[in-house]
Amino acid sequence: MTASDVAGQVESGMTVGIGGWGSRRKPMALVSALLRSPVRDLTIVSCGGPDVGMLCAAGKVRRVVAPFVTLDTIPLEPHFRRARQRGEIAFTEYDEGMFMFGLLAAAHRLPFLPTRAGLGSDVLRVNPELRTVRSPYGDGEELVAVPALTMDVAFVHLNRADARGNAQYLGPDPYFDDLYAKAAARCYVSCERLVDPADLLKEGPVQSLLISRSMVAGVVEAPGGAGFTSCEPDYGRDEAEQRVYAETSWEDYRERLG
Repeated sequence: MTASDVAGQVESGMTVGIGGWGSRRKPMALVSALLRSPVRDLTIVSCGGPDVGMLCAAGKVRRVVAPFVTLDTIPLEPHFRRARQRGEIAFTEYDEGMFMFGLLAAAHRLPFLPTRAGLGSDVLRVNPELRTVRSPYGDGEELVAVPALTMDVAFVHLNRADARGNAQYLGPDPYFDDLYAKAAARCYVSCERLVDPADLLKEGPVQSLLISRSMVAGVVEAPGGAGFTSCEPDYGRDEAEQRVYAETSWEDYRERLG
């Protein structure tokens, strides 16, 4: 598929999961295509970075569900922060443990999963819709019942993939990309390079085959498709471009994107 093909599968009002982490291995080619599409009122589920910031600035987002929205070397994503401070979006903020359990619940088709993460914190105060449950075992410990983070579609960017959707990461961390793929009704993978299936194991060990074709609805070959975020070991973050993005108004930066 092309990035535009993928964006064409997204409808207004959908919940979209976006893989990567902060300003690391974000599927920016797919996000850019979504920016050019007419969709609006999206709920974005993400360990957020410039993907969230750009979509918020473009008026595409109704709600963000995230444990953070950061550019890593720039702690607070400025365009997301501006949208939040202006009250232009709703925000569901979980800690990282709760966020992971929400993805796990959706991946396993469960309505929720229990966790201790969030207990004793303001997470329950700022998310009054959250509930707790009592363990049916032992001393009946009270736990947070994290609802499943179900998604209509998910976008992830990997280093390598074959045309059938088997996808491989070669960097230091898988992040939660496999959970997005399992939790979404449809997952679309962009990659730095398409290779023959037999060549995937020449690129890295079997453990690096993060995503199975059974989870994937479409594949896009997009060299540089995570830029300006990092996609190790293929390339690092373009810190100069990230600074331009952070210091430029969205109207001006969108012209720069073309």
